[in-house]
Amino acid sequence: MTMAPALPRGLYLLTRETADTATLLRIVASALDGGAVAVQYRDKSGDSARQLQQAAALVALCSGRGVPLIVNDDVALAAQVGAAGVHLGEHDGSIAAARAQLGAGAIIGVSCYDDPARAARLAVEGANYLAFGSFFDSATKPAARRAQPQLLREARHLGLPLVAIGGITAANCGPLVAAGASLLAVIGGVFDAHDPRAAAAAIAACFSAARDHARDEAINTLRDP
Repeated sequence: MTMAPALPRGLYLLTRETADTATLLRIVASALDGGAVAVQYRDKSGDSARQLQQAAALVALCSGRGVPLIVNDDVALAAQVGAAGVHLGEHDGSIAAARAQLGAGAIIGVSCYDDPARAARLAVEGANYLAFGSFFDSATKPAARRAQPQLLREARHLGLPLVAIGGITAANCGPLVAAGASLLAVIGGVFDAHDPRAAAAAIAACFSAARDHARDEAINTLRDP
């Protein structure tokens, strides 16, 4: 049986809704250059022709870089363009239905908000990653439920990649990575940046900084048992 690929730790870019496909592709390409390890196409416009065009173009761009393109909410669109998977919110259908349509090799991520019980249930149902948030104020979803970093620490035992989302920037992402976030889902922190590539690189660097810190702590422990 083909299994869904494991997602590496790093920046998970979510796209901003726009009719300007050229700008969308340019910013996503810049973020990939900066180290984004996954991309999610998110468009709530209801313009099916635009969604099909943009999603197909993003699949081509991302697959050429060896990066998975995941479609937000729309299982049928994900199947139509050959996306790597789909992200499901609480009203977007079941993991089983998405798996039946996309196959065993699809990445199926789920929103868990601030709800550890939901996360535990969806882990059993076959989710490939669990997303929590909003951790900070978010212009994309200003009324989103808020989560605390402790939730990430408590969810580690589920054994799945944990995604943190909501107002994340290079300036505030450190505590989330330290708490256990495997991926940082970002929209504005990249799309609003003057230099999207540099912004993506700065967020991706949070993971190398956390790795270096853990290494230094381990060395100090060995020196001073």
